[in-house]
Amino acid sequence: MSTISRRLILLCATLSLAACVVYEPMPVAQPSLQQRYERSWDAATQAMLDQGVTVVAQDRASGTIRGQRGNTTVTAIVEARPDDRIQVTFNAKGDDGALAQRVSDSYDRRMGR
Repeated sequence: MSTISRRLILLCATLSLAACVVYEPMPVAQPSLQQRYERSWDAATQAMLDQGVTVVAQDRASGTIRGQRGNTTVTAIVEARPDDRIQVTFNAKGDDGALAQRVSDSYDRRMGR
């Protein structure tokens, strides 16, 4: 291959790189703390229903959801943490101690975890 051909190929390759464009990614708006709280609240409520727990009381001000299944009482506590995270905990008292874990697993599925 001649020197002129090599230079022509090199020139074409160099010019083709100039035509490449790299776009900046679009910034994605993060959900607000209130939106994340509402999503967690709804997921906690639905997780209890998934496991056959009847929701008997909800108090958003205190972040407490109470439910009953048979002789077992389930409590979910949804709270906004100082570091802008949402923490959800489940407790069960009664005959079915494993119910809290099953509700927690349902919650995780609903949250996409």
